Amino acid sequence: MIYTVTFNPSVDYVMHPTTLDMGYTNRSTAEEMYAGGNGINVSTILTELGVDNVAMGFIGGFTGDFVLNTLQQQGINTNFIRLDKGNTRINVKLNGIIMTIINGMGPNIPISKVDELFTRIDRVSSGSTLVLTGSIPSCLPDDMYDMMMSKFSGRGIRFVVDAPGDLLMNALAAEPFFIKPNNHEVGRIFGANPETPEEVLPYARQLHEKGAQNVLVSCGGYGAALVDANGEEHVTRCPPCRLVNATGAGDSMVAGFLAALDRGWSYGDALNYASACGSATAASNGLANRSTIERFYSSLNHLLADEKAHAGEEVVEVVETDDDSEA
Repeated sequence: MIYTVTFNPSVDYVMHPTTLDMGYTNRSTAEEMYAGGNGINVSTILTELGVDNVAMGFIGGFTGDFVLNTLQQQGINTNFIRLDKGNTRINVKLNGIIMTIINGMGPNIPISKVDELFTRIDRVSSGSTLVLTGSIPSCLPDDMYDMMMSKFSGRGIRFVVDAPGDLLMNALAAEPFFIKPNNHEVGRIFGANPETPEEVLPYARQLHEKGAQNVLVSCGGYGAALVDANGEEHVTRCPPCRLVNATGAGDSMVAGFLAALDRGWSYGDALNYASACGSATAASNGLANRSTIERFYSSLNHLLADEKAHAGEEVVEVVETDDDSEA
């Protein structure tokens, strides 16, 4: 079973303004509301792909009711802890010419509620996967993920961490099963500026050597790179798409990678499927549905096959030229 943890869920209120002029009244042409949060996004895609999972975390107030009801209507299994005070935050996303996002702070989470979460996780059985993704609310310790993995180490639980900066680096000592930074986050960690999958591979290798078993680094439109648990390196491309919505693309990649492994696929194929899932969401108004994901996966396979065939033709041409010169 896969469990996702979202410490700071949200109601994502997306508006489509025709103008965005400070100091004036602006009008929206349409609005949508989604249940948001990194772990929730992972659970949503996993459920769409038919992979059993449970979404965990904290909710509060009427906005928390919206998140819970939305997930249950989507058929997502939930095990959230309800806060006694405060409301789940609202994130406003102004989808105009330039996407502008205003994220709410979220409610205070008492330590007693964190203890309750730990008690529930304590029931997670060996062989399960625990996905820890997103930032930690300011009311909680910065090393929360490290604390969780240390507490539940030795239990046969596979940890997945998708978090920025120190949150990610502090987690490496626990040897997580899978981490997924993007190329910009890797660049900030190592003081570099990698863009392509080939350029991020040396840094992914360093993160692997520091403890992470599988290191998948997303590179936006360039594709992604993976150093797998066996130490082997893989790169993949991004299937052609028009960027509509970058929100949730990274979470979709996490879900796609886990879903592929759940089906018994190889690490290389799992990387390709993860890329297809991320691209499908990037090309959708919200999180991608299964049919879109499968269409993008098919498109990516065709792209990779064409690249392989083209590379083979180039190799043949070089060999023939060398033979002629020797003659």
